[in-house]
Amino acid sequence: MSNFFGKTWWGKRFIEALESFSDTARLSRGRGYARNGKIKEYKIIQGEIKAKVRGSINPYFGVYKEPLYTTEIALTPISKKSWKQIIARLSSSASFVSKLLMNEMPDNIEDAFKELDLHLLPRKSSDFKTNCSCPDWTNPCKHIAGVYYHIASMIDHDPFLLFELRGISRDELHQELILSPLGKILSAGLMDQEVTPNPVESYYTSPTLLPATDSINPKEFWQGNKRIPDSRAESKPTVIPAITVKKAGDYPPFWHEERSFLEVMSEFYTRIRNKNQNFL
Repeated sequence: MSNFFGKTWWGKRFIEALESFSDTARLSRGRGYARNGKIKEYKIIQGEIKAKVRGSINPYFGVYKEPLYTTEIALTPISKKSWKQIIARLSSSASFVSKLLMNEMPDNIEDAFKELDLHLLPRKSSDFKTNCSCPDWTNPCKHIAGVYYHIASMIDHDPFLLFELRGISRDELHQELILSPLGKILSAGLMDQEVTPNPVESYYTSPTLLPATDSINPKEFWQGNKRIPDSRAESKPTVIPAITVKKAGDYPPFWHEERSFLEVMSEFYTRIRNKNQNFL
């Protein structure tokens, strides 16, 4: 497995499913296609992935111009009736609702599907429906394999793509969760509050002119006319829920590092908090 793909647990599970029923050599060529810009166009239309994949020039077979193949991949959709049952189970757990509303993937998400004998992540070849216009009849061909790995990279950054491929969009899922009793309570703390900007002329403190005194006492000049307290009252650490930061999830669109964005921010805030304690 390449470190370029499968950086999250759900991304790894997706690739493990591919490797369980696909030829290793073809998957290896597919990884190269996904990394080297061979996938020219990529669209999701009604839960089905349609891609344009650049082929190879091969004079031996009479191919002198780079071909462009149409590749289609779809996951077996879950019925609307089953989605209602799954959402009912998700809505009964605060951990499911809170994480999904903050665009995070719960690590036990499959538990909600298992009770209905369903699964969100693919497990076998029958979970996929594929087609490619290339002359290679073997499935998966290198073009399909390349799109497989491109999907793995996409769901690393946006796990809700899995829901869309299974028949429900992120917005539809959020709307259904918010309508539940737990969703109404938890969504209230996640709503963005409008803040009216307060324009200022300058961000710097303006100096204040004070009248000069006739005489200056050197002791008061250096020590001040008020005694400095011997000790300062201990301040309680401020707890910040960081809802705004967490809404982006582990891998927001602007984040291109391998480590989770939330993990890096948690470590950053911890270091700042510990550093500031030395000055209290």
